[in-house]
Amino acid sequence: MHHPAEHSPLGKSSQYVSQYAPELLFPIPRAAKWAELGLVAGQLPYQGVDIWTCFELSWLLPSGKPVVAIGEFRIPADSPNIIESKSFKLYLNSLNQTVFADRAALQAVLVRDLSACAGAPVVVQVHSLAEMTVQGLAPAPGACIDELEISVSSYDHPQPELLRCDPAQVVSETLHSHLLKSNCPVTHQPDWGTVVVEYQGARLDHASFLAYLVSFRQHADFHEQCVERIFLDLQRLLKPQSLTVYARYVRRGGLDINPYRSTGALASDSRRLVRQ
Repeated sequence: MHHPAEHSPLGKSSQYVSQYAPELLFPIPRAAKWAELGLVAGQLPYQGVDIWTCFELSWLLPSGKPVVAIGEFRIPADSPNIIESKSFKLYLNSLNQTVFADRAALQAVLVRDLSACAGAPVVVQVHSLAEMTVQGLAPAPGACIDELEISVSSYDHPQPELLRCDPAQVVSETLHSHLLKSNCPVTHQPDWGTVVVEYQGARLDHASFLAYLVSFRQHADFHEQCVERIFLDLQRLLKPQSLTVYARYVRRGGLDINPYRSTGALASDSRRLVRQ
């Protein structure tokens, strides 16, 4: 079965457009991937947001002088559509030779166009380089599980059957791993990420969780669906009182994607991790 993104610019040669072109944005409905996971719109078992960061944002002032900045875009996890990443990049490139009166004018256009494509309100912030420098880097929270000894022999698809927990122990903990890797379902290029899990529930066996994450290594899916799959597999296993799963992906083409999914309200930290 063809992936909906195969009709997008992804994996195809594209002409560079340097003048404002909102028609470049390509929406991909979430419904088909939700259905694969047994989810339906309006009944999602999580709250969430996809935080995109653009490190190559530029436009012109009325004087003709260019400006460079960094954009942050927050797309609701229950929006009808995701925005295909290459189309997003092409759209942002189309701003390079476009005149905006000031940062606020640019931001208003971004909110309008991205919200129309996603089918839900998108929050946009445009940061100067100085503002981003002050923010600095953030450490991945919780305990890193990457040094655990595990044996791995299969990498083709996620294996939730590897996961183990101890229902007799109820804990509250935060774990992270830098070993998440999957592949783009259209171009088959690698996507690298750091995944963080915060939960209160039956104690998750750390080694089994690491082996499970490694089983994504050759799996073909978008960032958002990988995080949703991890969330659902842990929710079924742990039956947690609370659960948050998010991944901070390494940027590609000047964009990074950071999906957050949680049983409760999110207080997301969008500062860059070291690999971003």
